[in-house]
Amino acid sequence: ETGVTFVDVAGADQAKLELQEVVDFLKNPDKYTALGAKIPKGCLLVGPPGTGKTLLARAVAGEAGVPFFSCAASEFVELFVGVGASRVRDLFEKAKAKAPCIVFIDEIDAVGRQRGAGLGGGNDEREQTINQLLTEMDGFAGNSGVIVLAATNRPDVLDAALLRPGRFDRQVTVDRPDVAGRVKILEVHSRGKALAKDVDFEKIARRTPGFTGADLQNLMNEAAILAARRDLKEISKDEISDALERIIAGPEKKNAVVSEEKRRLVAYHEAGHALVGALMPEYDPVAKISIIPRGQAGGLTFFAPSEERLESGLYSRSYLENQMAVALGGRVAEEVIFGQENVTTGASNDFMQVSRVARQMVERFGFSKKIGQVAIGGPGGNPFLGQQMSSQKDYSMATADVVDAEVRELVEKAYSRATQIITTHIDILHKLAQLLMEKETVDGEEFMSLFIDGQAELFVA
Repeated sequence: ETGVTFVDVAGADQAKLELQEVVDFLKNPDKYTALGAKIPKGCLLVGPPGTGKTLLARAVAGEAGVPFFSCAASEFVELFVGVGASRVRDLFEKAKAKAPCIVFIDEIDAVGRQRGAGLGGGNDEREQTINQLLTEMDGFAGNSGVIVLAATNRPDVLDAALLRPGRFDRQVTVDRPDVAGRVKILEVHSRGKALAKDVDFEKIARRTPGFTGADLQNLMNEAAILAARRDLKEISKDEISDALERIIAGPEKKNAVVSEEKRRLVAYHEAGHALVGALMPEYDPVAKISIIPRGQAGGLTFFAPSEERLESGLYSRSYLENQMAVALGGRVAEEVIFGQENVTTGASNDFMQVSRVARQMVERFGFSKKIGQVAIGGPGGNPFLGQQMSSQKDYSMATADVVDAEVRELVEKAYSRATQIITTHIDILHKLAQLLMEKETVDGEEFMSLFIDGQAELFVA
């Protein structure tokens, strides 16, 4: 008895539906066999860490009402050759005696890696274990009534024989939840917590794109700890907001000694990012600007990314160009206000981001006229997958020179756009920096009111 049912699993509706079918098959087999359907031999749950693969398996165990065997794949790997294979045999013997039943193998990539791959030859013990597993799932004798569920976040390293129909008939993708999924997950993880009336799950879900179920559970827990530390009776939206910033950027450095000149510089740097971001057409809106030091950063500008863009993974050329200009806005503001002699190293991370985006635009996305629609410089090989230690250069030195020139041109264009915006709207920059120095934190609504007062206009290329 796991005490978990499908009610406790939120935000993974598609995966839940596929597994509910398996449970229904176990409960009402006649409905399916009448049509000639056979029970699936295995379901492989695939997805990033923290999305709820093991939780789904526990829900299947709670719902199925049949014997459920749970183990981790690493339990099969032993120092002595043959022990792993014998353990697999024992497990399936027990399972067949209790059929119909479910066997759950967590982190199956520990034994299910490709055979014969690897620089120093395969691990013999692991190979025997996977061979035994393959035979047990669909070998000469076959197995009747034993459904194998397995979970992994590394489907790329699994052996092809393991993934074929008849062994794992279904691959169920448990992906990161969308906005609606995150709202449901937050509702699940807020059970038993005293929440204030001002907590809006919809707003929290919109501020947490890309968060998994485990991330959201951690967020609510951190908020509860913060509320307890502040001797509050309820968790308000401020605690959740502070917990979110702590998770994303690190804890606040409340007692950090920062001179007035340094605070002024950070205020103008962050104001530069926010100003360029707000005036770029079709860019993410500014959610919050802060000059409180966190982790390695002296200050931060939070943007609210578009859910649709994150879901699809499709970014337009204009969006990427805007992103580079926004990243350079901080350095440009420093130069305009303090002069080129007094700029600091604060923009080093921005430059890394800009260089990476520009290089990807030229090498991978086909956004360069001189290089054309050719992908060059493939991804580096991963030695753990038995590939080459490093990727072969598939282009000449002449092409490398063209790539460098194109990257430089993209960066210089972004720099000139950022400079143009900041010099045109320098009054708003001064007002925003002044407001940041007074309040330390400015939210998106206050920031937008500055723009309305300053009658700022969107940048036109």
